This record gives sequence, C-alpha cells and structure tokens, in this order.
Amino acid sequence: MKRFHVNVAVADLEKSIGFYTTLFAVEPTVRKDDYAKWMLDDPRINFSIAESSKTSGINHVGLQADTDEELQEIQARLRAAGQETFDQPVAECCYAKSSKTWIRDPDEVAWETFVTHGAITHYGSDGVPETVSKAAAAQQNVPGETSKEGRCCA
Repeated sequence: MKRFHVNVAVADLEKSIGFYTTLFAVEPTVRKDDYAKWMLDDPRINFSIAESSKTSGINHVGLQADTDEELQEIQARLRAAGQETFDQPVAECCYAKSSKTWIRDPDEVAWETFVTHGAITHYGSDGVPETVSKAAAAQQNVPGETSKEGRCCA
C-alpha cells in the first residue's frame, strides 16, 4: 500500500512539533534535533518537518511505496506523465536509505516517490533537485554536502 508524503520546512522545530503533535493527537514517530516525522494511518500519510533557516512552507510532496515493485509502478506512471524524471537508486536523506525518483509537476512543485530500505544515523545529503535535469541533479547531490538548505527535507 502506498502512503502520501508531505515535507514542510519550519523555522521553529519545537513549536512546530507541538502544533503537529496536537493536530495529529500523537507524538512523532521519529524525532531528531532538526527533524520530526509522523507515520500516520488515519490519514495514511508520512508527514515530516525539518528545520530551515532559509525558507518555510511545503518543501515537497510525494508517494512512499512499501516495496520496490510499488515504486517501479509509480515511476512508470511518472515517466508516462511526460515530465522529466531524475532517479536516485541509492539515496541518503531524512535519516533513511532509500531509492527515489523526483519529478516537478507543470507548476514546478517537487514530487518525490520512494521506498525506504533502512535507517541511518545522520540526516543525509541527497537533496531536492532545483531542476530535474540530470546535469543539475548531479550538481545537487555532491557527496559530503551537509548544508541544511541543500538537503532533501529542508
């Protein structure tokens, strides 16, 4: 089963954790110094927030697959939509290892499709591509990049 994903960049993580904990009536599933995530079943959503000193608001939206097969199904639909896609078969982002595909909709909203393969101890440096072109995306994913503004979820 697929799960809708929303990531919001926030200015004050603690204040936002308090707000969303009250809204969802449950504590975050994952909580770090700069990140929190709620894996909700009602509604079925992976909702995460990440601290950002540069921007606030929706960072990206997406679909989380439970299996590689589901991810391949979503990837095929993205390619059929006619927009350029960027694949990250091995990504580290938001304290997780995953396989991803990025696309921007006709209004430039970033969409991420992914399946998570496990947890990591650091935030990860793979980021939302400014554009989806392979050249620009390659520049966005410089190994060792640690700036919060270039990260996947900030």
